[in-house]
Amino acid sequence: MTKFRGAFTALITPMTENGKLDAAALKKLVKYQLEGGINGLVPLGTTAETPTLTEKEEDKIIDIIMKEVRAFESKKNVKIPVILGAGSNNTEDAVRYVKRAKKAKADAALVVTPYYNKPSQEGIFQHFKAVSEVGIPIVVYNIQGRTGTNIQTATLERIAELPNIFGVKEASGSITQMMEVIEKIKNKKPDFAVLSGDDALTLPLIAAGGDGVISVVSNLAPGRVVDLTQTALAGDFEKARKLHYNLLPFFRAAFVDGNPTSIKYAMNVKKLPAGGLRAPLVEVNDNAKKIIEAALKQCNL
Repeated sequence: MTKFRGAFTALITPMTENGKLDAAALKKLVKYQLEGGINGLVPLGTTAETPTLTEKEEDKIIDIIMKEVRAFESKKNVKIPVILGAGSNNTEDAVRYVKRAKKAKADAALVVTPYYNKPSQEGIFQHFKAVSEVGIPIVVYNIQGRTGTNIQTATLERIAELPNIFGVKEASGSITQMMEVIEKIKNKKPDFAVLSGDDALTLPLIAAGGDGVISVVSNLAPGRVVDLTQTALAGDFEKARKLHYNLLPFFRAAFVDGNPTSIKYAMNVKKLPAGGLRAPLVEVNDNAKKIIEAALKQCNL
């Protein structure tokens, strides 16, 4: 079973100031991530503004990222997993997106709980059963705050027994639920990856037995997030705590006025490839700008 462990970046989608896909900036961002030592990339998630991208744009993003990553792997003789976002609240579309990820030779597909429809726990199970049959590793994405429905641990236990289910991005916001997932699933299936979907919970999740993070903050600071994650995974919690608290003000600031609006503003301040936003997202408010800029200075970013 493929093991997903470490720090993975939930990539933004760089855009021009008028909201057009900026392919050149995307290449720069991917190179910045790879040279910063990131353990893996997760394009086409929420942070990528995927709900507003056309499928043609998504295909272009996939092509750019896969080419850059595979060339880097070949040059450096390393493995950088690419977990492609493939979620939809339409099961038929989700299956199609997972097939696209398989065709692109991605290492896995990230599949979110169907949103808006608010399916029952049985409906959630059947959704993941359908995508699991495509034949590519699947990382389940549980984020009730955006989908309206929590994947109960008992349901995730059933899902984890399906073929090709390799882990979960846990963004329920409940460390208790995360520990239940480790207790009831990971302790029985050690290769089942439990990844935090919240930068601020990376350290406590790893301390409880988790495997790392799918990070928003690493868009700006891949090296710092990798250092925190790998130090914690190595069991040096005294040092990991220092790294965690050094970054904590920015963990908060990176979501102060939404995502990816806040992280994109921070990246633009630091002259990193981010650019504009696509409606209905708009630039963060003036108070949020002050909080973000202060956190960047406080964290020495």
